[in-house]
Amino acid sequence: MKDEFVTLAQELHDGIAQDLVGLGFSIDNAISNSADPSTRTELRAVRFSITEIIEKVRIEIHRLRELGPSQVRFTPAYSYELNRVFNEILRNVEQHSKATALSITVADNGIGGAIEKKGSFGLTGIQERVKALHGETLIESDQNGTRIAINIPLDKNDSSIDS
Repeated sequence: MKDEFVTLAQELHDGIAQDLVGLGFSIDNAISNSADPSTRTELRAVRFSITEIIEKVRIEIHRLRELGPSQVRFTPAYSYELNRVFNEILRNVEQHSKATALSITVADNGIGGAIEKKGSFGLTGIQERVKALHGETLIESDQNGTRIAINIPLDKNDSSIDS
């Protein structure tokens, strides 16, 4: 039974969740290409809704995985708190730092293996989003863990990035 939960979680991740991420990218593109302010506003609202749905699906994926074989997984509450921490850090950078660039590095001491997998868009999604922000991504992974570093310019007047 536990293997079935893990399989279902993987199918949700590789299926519905990735489809929603792809739809989000399409809407981001439509926002960038739209000259009409009201259309852009409506598309942003749809994009926000999709982001909320993606988060709900991810929470369910985490729950299903928790029911599966014992592995280190973040609980939904843990993931939620980490998201709040990162959001607050970014809010402080935006509101108080007067910075012109942002660097974020996340490193773990796991087994490595951060590679692109067929049907999975996690790393690709990260790279595409960073590229859309005119930034750079560095991914290093070996048997001692994975390190993902991103560098993004913070030009708030850049009209090619839709906020």
